[in-house]
Amino acid sequence: MSTFEVLDRYGTWALIRHLITVLLFLTLHLLRIPLVLISRVLEGVMRELDRYATAQASRPRRRRPVNNFFPT
Repeated sequence: MSTFEVLDRYGTWALIRHLITVLLFLTLHLLRIPLVLISRVLEGVMRELDRYATAQASRPRRRRPVNNFFPT
């Protein structure tokens, strides 16, 4: 169906409602793009922090003397 056939068959309000629905759909998807990018950046930062924390926790501990006042 062409736009003019829809206009003749269903009227102006149906065409306007459809246009508003399509514009709302496009607006929501355009608003979604920055949120997805922010979540991807946040995921990368959290992955690097996790890698750093895991490396720090799995490193063997250095043996230190119990008495810090009299080093040996």
